[in-house]
Amino acid sequence: MPEPVAEPTLSGLRLNLRIVSVVMFNFASYLTIGLPLAVLPGYVHDVMGFSAFWAGLVISLQYFATLLSRPHAGRYADLLGPKKIVVFGLCGCFLSGLGYLLAGSTNGWPLASLLLLCLGRVILGIGQSFAGTGSTLWGVGVVGSMHIGRVISWNGIVTYGAMAIGAPLGVLCYAWGGLRGLALTVMGVALLAILLALPRAAVKASKGKPLPFRAVLGRVWLYGMALALASAGFGTIATFITLFYDAKGWDGAAFALTLFSGTFVGTRLLFPNSINRLGGLNVAMICFSVEMVGLMLVGMASVPWMAKIGVLLAGAGFSLVFPALGVVAVKAVPQQNQGAALATYTVFMDLSLGVTGPLAGLVMTWAGVPVIYLAAAGLVAVALLLTWRLKKRPLVEPPEAASSS
Repeated sequence: MPEPVAEPTLSGLRLNLRIVSVVMFNFASYLTIGLPLAVLPGYVHDVMGFSAFWAGLVISLQYFATLLSRPHAGRYADLLGPKKIVVFGLCGCFLSGLGYLLAGSTNGWPLASLLLLCLGRVILGIGQSFAGTGSTLWGVGVVGSMHIGRVISWNGIVTYGAMAIGAPLGVLCYAWGGLRGLALTVMGVALLAILLALPRAAVKASKGKPLPFRAVLGRVWLYGMALALASAGFGTIATFITLFYDAKGWDGAAFALTLFSGTFVGTRLLFPNSINRLGGLNVAMICFSVEMVGLMLVGMASVPWMAKIGVLLAGAGFSLVFPALGVVAVKAVPQQNQGAALATYTVFMDLSLGVTGPLAGLVMTWAGVPVIYLAAAGLVAVALLLTWRLKKRPLVEPPEAASSS
């Protein structure tokens, strides 16, 4: 954890502005994710002629790369300071755009083009991991560790705000200039963020011993499993909503992604204190119920408005899942290991998003597009039952954690 600079206590608008001035770099990294999100699956499947499995894999490679690089991002942030790894991550986002540009220039050789797309997605996953982790630690270093919850909350808001803007903007860029136009936009966003980050003041790197990644796995894995199951709903919407709309002969897939992200952000803004009032597990169960209904509506949709209502409910339901379960997960370990608990817990979401794309692609090829949303609703139902069991039989809190709370 970076060391915060000693200064007068921040509060209210000034505190939020200070946080936003740093997490905007995470916004930029997620904007480079959102821009190609509604374009690449259709491009790989329809233009390049590859199967739905490959369309899903191209998207999911980014999540696998994020999963594998996340522990390294935290270690290098402690060693070098968060500012340096934010800049490193944004450079990765820039290089991903370069990969798309080269892929668009080699569309006469589909295998080479696919390889370049895959390489760009891997680099993007690494870049986002570093930029996202670094911006969180940079924000904590700027405003102090007492505001870590608010920093994480703002990171979530800018994450899905960027995706809400990025999806339709990416479609416009693709309509304007094809894959090359999309690639140049990605590169421009990343370059602008790099130029804004370089003159910013850095915070001191922590000299403490890094927390072990697996030390608290046994305490948080059930919460992480519930998160992973619920994340399948987000993964199927983010990866396959474009193909779902194409299969139905409807327009508006990009708007559906915007609707999902918009309700995600709106729910966090409208219910900021719900976890403190109701408890993390109770909020998680409510969220699972709403998300499950939304996914079922998408899977059974016969008209566009029904699918849009389903996407809206799925976004609202998924919004508070991560913080609701995360609050409980970090309390299951001693205070000195809560950072490791949060990192371990987050990996379950990364892993879920990584496997959802190709597995859902296989199911879609075998049973059709709507089935994947019904299957995702079933997984969320399992998460609901698991969380209910955790509420009935909570994990035993270690003495160190109990004494520190």
